Amino acid sequence: MHSLWVFLALNVVLTVSGTVLVNAAGTVLVRPQIRVTTTFSNFEARIMDHWGGGGGNEFFRISDSKHPFEGRRFGGAKRKEIRGTRAFGSGYPYGASNQSTIAGRPFPFGVWPLYWDQNFMNSSEYGPQYDAIRPGGLIVYAPLRTTQEHFNVTENEVYYAIGDRDSLLLIMISYVTWCHVTPAWPSKFDPTSPNSTIKLENVIQYFRASSFALSSPAYSNAFARISYSDTKDSTPLPETMEHSPFRKCVDEVTENALAIVNKPPGPKLAGILLIVFLSTWPFALGALGWTLFGTFYILRATRRWLWSGPFEYLSQLQYRLSYMMRYKLDARNQEMEARRQKMEAIKETRRQELAYEWYP
Repeated sequence: MHSLWVFLALNVVLTVSGTVLVNAAGTVLVRPQIRVTTTFSNFEARIMDHWGGGGGNEFFRISDSKHPFEGRRFGGAKRKEIRGTRAFGSGYPYGASNQSTIAGRPFPFGVWPLYWDQNFMNSSEYGPQYDAIRPGGLIVYAPLRTTQEHFNVTENEVYYAIGDRDSLLLIMISYVTWCHVTPAWPSKFDPTSPNSTIKLENVIQYFRASSFALSSPAYSNAFARISYSDTKDSTPLPETMEHSPFRKCVDEVTENALAIVNKPPGPKLAGILLIVFLSTWPFALGALGWTLFGTFYILRATRRWLWSGPFEYLSQLQYRLSYMMRYKLDARNQEMEARRQKMEAIKETRRQELAYEWYP
């Protein structure tokens, strides 16, 4: 039953999510996504990811003069910043300097906040008049129930999730998978109706810059109608609700799985390489030419040396050896001539001495 519901829900979400695969057990194999168009001037869009991490440049702005919120900052919030409090207007990582009103604020997670009756905190700025272009679709709600087979709950323990249609459809899959929630299709939510099932006072937790909420008819917050700037107090949850494993499971899944806008996609590697090549190709071509020329010159010189180098070396060696031999031979001859002359001088001296002895 759960697998069939997940399959049907994913087919509905396919209109905004792209390709999603589900195996026979109903497990989502590809993370679903929501496309958020921010301008019609060039159809620029961002992707909201189920279980995504968010982040990126927080100063991305809606740039379309025909958009009702043209010029607002958009995106940049991270998954760890998704949790608010029980006070409407909480959960903004930036852009909430005036805490007495929610009007004029940016969209850090990519979606608009909820709106409540009596134009509470000027929330009618995001009212039903803009449901046709609200990121994720119009505001809906769905009951979250389980059975005692999985949790120790009472028959009256039921919570309601409130948010845009696509976000609620996507996270319902995670509620069913992780918290064994009984599958339920969402219904249109009209917070201004006196017969509305959920009132502002019933909200037990806001998420994603007050654009998504968990609520319970069994809870009533006496401080809910006081603006966030005037009080941070709230009525404590009933004891059974505070310690309910089922409520904690739903709360944790919402915090970790609720769709938020991704950071802008970076340029692909092929594009980066193409840009680098187009901007540097003259220098690269010149460097390549010089490299080829140098390589050719070195190879040519090496070839010449291999063919003629050894012979030149042997010739030079022979010349040096012959020169050394001639030098040594000349030195030997000079030494012999000096000895001969010395002997002749000695002999001449001796003859003169003998002649003097005989003929005094």
